[in-house]
Amino acid sequence: MNPSLAPARLRARDLLRLSSIGIRTRKLRAGLSALGIAIGVAAIVAVLGLSSSSQAGLLAEINRLGTNLLTVTNGQTLFGQTAELPTDAPGMIGRIGPVTSVQYTGSVSNANAYKSPFVPSIDTNALSVDATSLGLPADIGTTLSQGVFLNAATQDEPICVLGAAAAQRLGIDKVFQGERIWVGGMWFYVVGVLNQAVLTSEIDSSVLIGFPAAEKYFNFDGNPSEIYVRTVDSAPQVNAVDSVLAATANPESPNEVDVSQPSDALVAEADAKAALNSLFLGLGAVSLLVGAVGVANIMVISVLERRSEIGLRRALGATKGHIRAQFMSEAILLSLLGGAVGVLAGAASTAVYASSKGWEVVVPPLAWGGGFGAAIVIGAVAGLMPALRAARMSPKDALWSV
Repeated sequence: MNPSLAPARLRARDLLRLSSIGIRTRKLRAGLSALGIAIGVAAIVAVLGLSSSSQAGLLAEINRLGTNLLTVTNGQTLFGQTAELPTDAPGMIGRIGPVTSVQYTGSVSNANAYKSPFVPSIDTNALSVDATSLGLPADIGTTLSQGVFLNAATQDEPICVLGAAAAQRLGIDKVFQGERIWVGGMWFYVVGVLNQAVLTSEIDSSVLIGFPAAEKYFNFDGNPSEIYVRTVDSAPQVNAVDSVLAATANPESPNEVDVSQPSDALVAEADAKAALNSLFLGLGAVSLLVGAVGVANIMVISVLERRSEIGLRRALGATKGHIRAQFMSEAILLSLLGGAVGVLAGAASTAVYASSKGWEVVVPPLAWGGGFGAAIVIGAVAGLMPALRAARMSPKDALWSV
């Protein structure tokens, strides 16, 4: 065969120009077909990005709060009744070597808190009244959003501090001088409101009063119900303290003491979110499948509409490979455009949501790389059959059908 008659190779620049003809001349139809790809890729990028940002925020929160907080609570007796922690349990726990701080609360079961005495007694808003030691906020990793905490001068007076949720349910968004609520049949003055206690959510719905005030006004027996223990920030030391806490808190009945590590709940929350991510990834995959069908559909229609172009190109010397490459690359380009829009939309939604939550914005390479990779694969698969169909057309049949 004469080398001069051999078909010329299709250069990349020419292939890109040819593959963009269908997209440039049918913008609306191409845009609608790429929309399914964009939605699917955006969903996948957003899910992976939000998951990574949430995990980064959670790890930052754990690092800030520390994993060295242990809680000791009263468990149950052998007969299923609520057990009591000894009044000297906090002092005994404080003598454990690696323990750096011990704070505690006690449940005042015979008192409820209301906005005013006119609120029906049944409407408790799931609030609890708890006696507290004076160094509680720093120990559990929270701060005051307003006002001050109890001190030695106010702990035996009808004065209280509200948890974040308690303040919201009582309709108190700002602490004014003279602000008061109805607690256990008498007025208590509100002097402070706590920020959310991430590690100890039970504090959020609490109305906190001093132990002396609880004993003075409600005949409280002084037994703690929750003891918050900070240790040296070292996993071996935390585990060592954990192993002896129950026996130290209640030497006579250690089996009636429950010990937990609140940071474990944050880790479990991260695992739960990761499990939920699979559902949203599945929805994104369904959207990608719909997008693939749309791309395949537009490519089939494109082949039928452009028979004359295919026949003319074949008559002028284009090979089956040229035609096949043209339509395959057109399908891939269409999917890549949808993928690019999807990646940008997913990254933007991740940035907006993560910023609103105060998280670090993290879009992992797997998210955007996977989005582009999925777009290329979908374009190749969706364009395969139309490209093969176009390549099988003979110049005579293609031009005859015009």
